[in-house]
Amino acid sequence: MKLLVIGSGMMGSAAAYDMAVQEQVEAVTLADSDKKRLADAVKRINKLAGGRKVRGVVLDAAKEAAVKKLMKQHDGALSCVPYFFNEKLCRAAIAAGCHFADLGGNNTVVKKEFALAKKAAKKGVKIAPDCGLSPGMASILAGELMRRVGGQADALKIYVGGLPQWPKPPFNYQLVFSVEGLINEYVEPAKVLRNGKITTITPLSEAEIFDVEGFPKLQAFHTSGGTSTLPETYQGKVGECFEKTLRYPGHLAMIRGLYDLGLFSSEKRKIGKVEIAPRALTSALLCEKLAGDDPDLVILRVEAHAGGQVSAFTVFDDYDAKTKMTAMMRTTAWPASVVLQMMVSGEITKRGGVRQELDVPADHFVDEMRKRGVEIKFSTETAAQKAPTTA
Repeated sequence: MKLLVIGSGMMGSAAAYDMAVQEQVEAVTLADSDKKRLADAVKRINKLAGGRKVRGVVLDAAKEAAVKKLMKQHDGALSCVPYFFNEKLCRAAIAAGCHFADLGGNNTVVKKEFALAKKAAKKGVKIAPDCGLSPGMASILAGELMRRVGGQADALKIYVGGLPQWPKPPFNYQLVFSVEGLINEYVEPAKVLRNGKITTITPLSEAEIFDVEGFPKLQAFHTSGGTSTLPETYQGKVGECFEKTLRYPGHLAMIRGLYDLGLFSSEKRKIGKVEIAPRALTSALLCEKLAGDDPDLVILRVEAHAGGQVSAFTVFDDYDAKTKMTAMMRTTAWPASVVLQMMVSGEITKRGGVRQELDVPADHFVDEMRKRGVEIKFSTETAAQKAPTTA
């Protein structure tokens, strides 16, 4: 198979590496508008993968004609650029007859992509928005839990966090993926199930303590995007469904202060003779203050509460010094790479819109992640042991 990755940043380069080391992948094209970043990424990946499968192509993701032309040369494409490119990239993939996956990040964009499902199906194309960690791997594991508990549950809960191993005050956080994606999680409404019905709630709300052995106590709170299509899929079958982000204590209060001040607003304000959106300034400052290359860790826990029992999948992953890939790269880019390869190979048979909780073979996915050194552990316990504590 010939695969295309659009975006040569942290996630794009990690995905291209994963593809390059798979026997069934014949060639990988990595595309980006930044020539130097692209060249550096291609050189680094080929050296790390021990071959020359990866080639670089300079590409502006906003130029649909050029994107479509490049996609026609590939069996599948993965978008690792900011979420606001994904609808047009999805349209280009359908026109090119190229299977398509992306890292998602915005409910509205994902909805627009799924609206193209019938058109994709007619062309024999599979589209899978919202791949990655959560949504993505979390959705696949949630679907498997629902199958194991018989398709009905009192609650489906997802807790996920990408964290620095050594938190530094006052934010106790380090950027581990796109700042635009991060801010979007903090400002958009969170889509959840309450009493079996879909509703939206304010982000950065309903904080609780998350306590897991081997880690300090963390705070969990609602953010946007993580549930993806789970509420639609399990409406009427699950009483409560949500995803909460995990952070070290203190981070939520700092971020909530920025949110309440309006510093995440995209509405431009005139300051003297200059017009600027508060979000643009905040984005630049967060990149400046929170960027770093210290080792990170990822925690993911997906729980299905049914019949007084909690069935759960848990993932703990660390920075890999050998490949110099962060835990967030390994648990975001690699699941997306696996899903795209399963689409191209035909293991995912669904044409049109692919819902990961329904259409991805979970057993094989778990095996593939294990081969890559990402362990996914299953456990059961009583619901009393998992009672949440208000933060």
